[in-house]
Amino acid sequence: MIDNKPSQILAIIAGFFPPAALAVHLSIGQVYAFSVFKLPLTKIIGVTKSAPDDWSQPSLAWIFSLAIFFLGLSAAVFGRWVERVGPRKTMFTAALCFSGGFIISAFGVWWHQLWIILLKLPALFK
Repeated sequence: MIDNKPSQILAIIAGFFPPAALAVHLSIGQVYAFSVFKLPLTKIIGVTKSAPDDWSQPSLAWIFSLAIFFLGLSAAVFGRWVERVGPRKTMFTAALCFSGGFIISAFGVWWHQLWIILLKLPALFK
């Protein structure tokens, strides 16, 4: 039971920081997990082996390259904005961009259109 003592309220609020920090670090590190998806993306049409209309590994490598580029660019461009608006607005905006990027990527894979996946990268890493 909370007696509204400042020390108890601070202890409860402090409990929210580790899960938030973990979520942010998992989101930042997600770009490096692309290697897990690369091989299955080369076998979307031909499930057990690549079919003629499947994407090649070099064409999929552009996804990672552009993702790293936009990750660095967004850090440079939006760094001051983060300091100005604070962590709540920043994490909310990042969550919208991050989840929106995954949704757009899912449509790109579903429709088998690589250009959709490539064009969503600026939104994913803002």
